[in-house]
Amino acid sequence: MASKKIKIGIAGIGRAGWGMHCPELDHYKDLYEIVAACDIEADRLEKMARRYPKCRTYLKFGDMLKDKNVELVTVAVRSPEHTEFALEALKAGKYVFLEKPIALNYMDAERLVAASKKYPGKLYCRHNRRFEQSFKHIREIMQSGILGDVYEIRNTVNSYQRRDDWQAVIECGGGQLNNWGPHIIDHMLQMLESPVAEVWSDLKKVTAVGDAEDHVRIILKGENKRLAEVEISGGVAIPGPSYVVHGTRGTLICEGDDIRLKYLDPNQKLDKITASKASPPIDGSFGRKDAFKWVRKTIMVEASNPDTEFDIYKYVYNAIRKGEKFPVTIEQAAEVVRITEIVKNNSEFKMQEKKTAKATTAAKKGTRRK
Repeated sequence: MASKKIKIGIAGIGRAGWGMHCPELDHYKDLYEIVAACDIEADRLEKMARRYPKCRTYLKFGDMLKDKNVELVTVAVRSPEHTEFALEALKAGKYVFLEKPIALNYMDAERLVAASKKYPGKLYCRHNRRFEQSFKHIREIMQSGILGDVYEIRNTVNSYQRRDDWQAVIECGGGQLNNWGPHIIDHMLQMLESPVAEVWSDLKKVTAVGDAEDHVRIILKGENKRLAEVEISGGVAIPGPSYVVHGTRGTLICEGDDIRLKYLDPNQKLDKITASKASPPIDGSFGRKDAFKWVRKTIMVEASNPDTEFDIYKYVYNAIRKGEKFPVTIEQAAEVVRITEIVKNNSEFKMQEKKTAKATTAAKKGTRRK
């Protein structure tokens, strides 16, 4: 017997709600039914009604929460409203699928952690790039041991654009740190495989026309001494590799769908040697010449699990209907917010805090799409 479909209401019919969530849900029509949508712009709701004839539409979020047919609420509104919308939906007894960033400050992230404990199994965060093929495949290679002890990782997302939408405006929660940051910081925290001991960062505005940062550099140092470097930029004309991983026995570079590897033959045992304080011969070489047996190969990105970032709704379904563990915890998402807040506070791009009451009122009145 087929499992019961989850009836879903989408809050925020913008680029994320319309252009990302709807197509992903369409792919899983056997698991979900879109029964409601909410936005402050009527024309967006009319488009939803044409696309999904059985979908009820609401101009006010509070009204959609009263719809007893809605089991799961997807929160795809603008970033400053994420926390309050999620909390309102949880209080209304709904399951919640929350877009990133889950919050714009760590205090709000802690409120969500507390709410998740109060309403167990109800809150899920959309860190969908945890399922990205390149990320998963590279982690598998790291864990295989062929690179030796990994001591440094770099994850880069580069482009060149003069961004002029709300994602370039601080007041709206814009900037690359809040936009791409949750994905890449989450990747680095997973690859660090250790609590963070130190954070270094630098934010710049390069080509974006708003007042928010569009060039982000972060270096995380784990308690295990491993370094994880993040570069996210809208001002780089020639993009670098998406991943670089250095280990004591080799290096990995990922560009697009290709992973280049150079590592010592696993069967080669290195002789134990010691450093000498003596003067080397004047006609000698600089350093030691070892007969390394290198393995060089280029492989396609292909993780053992074929799921991608577009399959996250399957995992939400399995968590709600089958009781399976969701791969991304609220605590992990909150740690991303904690690191983000440290970086923000170390820059000139701090967001002016808004009163919670104002955000709560917005949650009751209507939604502003992403």
